[in-house]
Amino acid sequence: MASQCSLSALFHIQNELDCALDDATTQQEKENLVIEYLKKLDEREDLKIPDFQTGLEWLNTEGPLSLNKELAGKVVLLDFFTYCCINCMHILPDLHQLEKKHSAKDGLVVVGVHSAKFPNEKVLDNVRSAVLRYDICHPVVNDSEAHLWHELEVSCWPTLVLLGPRGNLLFSLVGEGHRDKLVLFTDNALRHYGEQGLLKTHTVGIRLYRDSLPPSVLSFPGKVAVDSSMKRLAIADTGHHRILVVSSTGHLSHVIGGPKSGRQDGNLSQASFNSPQGVAIKGDTVYVADTENHLIRKIDLLEGRVSTLAGVGAQGTDKEGGAMGPQQPISSPWDVTLGTAGGAEDNVLWIAMAGTHQIWALFLADGKLPKGRAFYFTTGGGGAKTQPSGLALAPEEPWACLYVADSESSTIRSLALKDGAVKVLVGGERDPLNLFAFGDVDGKGVDAKLQHPLGVAWAPEQSLLYVADSYNHKIKVVDPKVKQCSTLAGTGEAGDTLGPEFNKSCFNEPGGICVGDSGKLLYVADTNNHQVKVLDLSSKTVSLFPISMDCTDSVPSKPSGPAKAPTLPKSAARKEMPPVSVSAGQTLVMSLTLSLPEGTKLTEEAPSCWALSAEGNEWLLENQVITGDIVDLSKPLSMSAKLPAVIKDLNSNPSLTLGVWVYYCMETSKACMMKAASFTQPLQISANHGEEEITVALAHAF
Repeated sequence: MASQCSLSALFHIQNELDCALDDATTQQEKENLVIEYLKKLDEREDLKIPDFQTGLEWLNTEGPLSLNKELAGKVVLLDFFTYCCINCMHILPDLHQLEKKHSAKDGLVVVGVHSAKFPNEKVLDNVRSAVLRYDICHPVVNDSEAHLWHELEVSCWPTLVLLGPRGNLLFSLVGEGHRDKLVLFTDNALRHYGEQGLLKTHTVGIRLYRDSLPPSVLSFPGKVAVDSSMKRLAIADTGHHRILVVSSTGHLSHVIGGPKSGRQDGNLSQASFNSPQGVAIKGDTVYVADTENHLIRKIDLLEGRVSTLAGVGAQGTDKEGGAMGPQQPISSPWDVTLGTAGGAEDNVLWIAMAGTHQIWALFLADGKLPKGRAFYFTTGGGGAKTQPSGLALAPEEPWACLYVADSESSTIRSLALKDGAVKVLVGGERDPLNLFAFGDVDGKGVDAKLQHPLGVAWAPEQSLLYVADSYNHKIKVVDPKVKQCSTLAGTGEAGDTLGPEFNKSCFNEPGGICVGDSGKLLYVADTNNHQVKVLDLSSKTVSLFPISMDCTDSVPSKPSGPAKAPTLPKSAARKEMPPVSVSAGQTLVMSLTLSLPEGTKLTEEAPSCWALSAEGNEWLLENQVITGDIVDLSKPLSMSAKLPAVIKDLNSNPSLTLGVWVYYCMETSKACMMKAASFTQPLQISANHGEEEITVALAHAF
């Protein structure tokens, strides 16, 4: 029998209000209805909820909070969530907006009540990592056994419960998409109780855990992808809101975005992302699932630009598609992978659309998300929706499918490229409606058990599928021919131990995985350890993937003094270019064509690179030297610099210097050499604003 203080006691009362609000035509009418509703609730004494249990673990606070002490005299918004749930993530922007509008001094306190679905989510360290990952800045209580959830008879994630200053039930909102109603209820509750003098203005002791963390190269890396032909990787540095491009030896060539979130296209130094997850890299192009911006982005490393391929920058609810990419709303894309459909190779981008529980296809030639090409990823028969979170393409026969890490059902599924048929490969249960069929069991088909897997990677040479079994802190391998799933690495306990043996190494919620070196290596985004790890399948050892931060081409760290370019050798060719007219605030793009002597090629192992500097006029580049790798001379190299909006001295006639260092070898012998060249580009700067950018063409033959 339901207790008097459960949500069931509130539902029938609030239902009358909800119906009346649906019929209301003006904002004032809606506000009046809410105020009258609150007056009726004030007459009731049976809606006070029980306090938080003592002994619970709290985050982002100086200590435990109580409805009878610290939260007394406050309007309290309880957010019942579990950190794996995409719908729970979707309402976080609503809560952030509300917290910006009303502070604790105004009378509002938001409290996250973490009520775990998976056993792994009960662990405080894992909840803490999620709080950091999602930039949650309000108090969070780890109600690991869901005591308050059961007391109030909460039934699903997410559920929002608004309390009055006596700890009494006011409103409840189930699911996502209720921003307007949430603001309406909260604003009027604060006004109503403020006018009665029942709100208290005291602050609540907030101590953000993130403020005590040391800096790290990576922050919660979500996914990693490899381009074996170019011997480099793309890493989604999710917590830093940026994409890193590194060589296979860890030499950093590009940093795009970060450290703050944003949503801007343009030059690599200006572009920004918001918690990007999936990445796919081919040649000089990186495709990005810009998850919390609800966008698909394209990074063109040669042109030095970022553009939007799909999405409008706000969460969409459309499940059909059919519009051109930039006009098509999408929802929380979590992973991307390239594929081929009929025409040119890699002309389709497959998207794990976690927010709408679907797989989408973006045709890159025309930029369309064609209607009817979104595969709805339910558990079948009108069942509960699941959460595709990782993709791996196996286009060759007999597989001819897209493998999907379906995290909420703890299942790996296959989607046939021919007809879109979806089948379970391993994990889950025969009953497709059971989203609680998880565990850590090696075995065949549904007898194998996983726990919220987030990543998959296909090794065509071995016909094996590798799985980041995230909440089991393991890497597993699946033989699709016999549907056998086995543990490859990890102990099952969260940790950071480098065995180096597979069975002695530890991971912490690994979220991404890719195959390199013709199936000999695995690169793992070890998310909560803020690392990328390398699994050598020949020696069966695990090592840390080193990332050298010495050479970046965008968002450089700001040194205390002017940065200097590397010294050119005396033998370097030096070219003085004709002056070019530019404007304040304009972007100067330098397009450089380099030619090697006949019968030679770039030395892959050597660090050919370029550096753009402004010695003597360092203010032009904000005291920086912009640098980048040279890995492909089949196309012109592109370097860009945005000139300051305010020019210090219009009569100074400053110049930029572009230096290049190229290592190349004779194709018929092992003889290798290094050559260098520099280009000095004088600038005639006008204070008047001109075109957004101007391009100068440079060329040199070694």
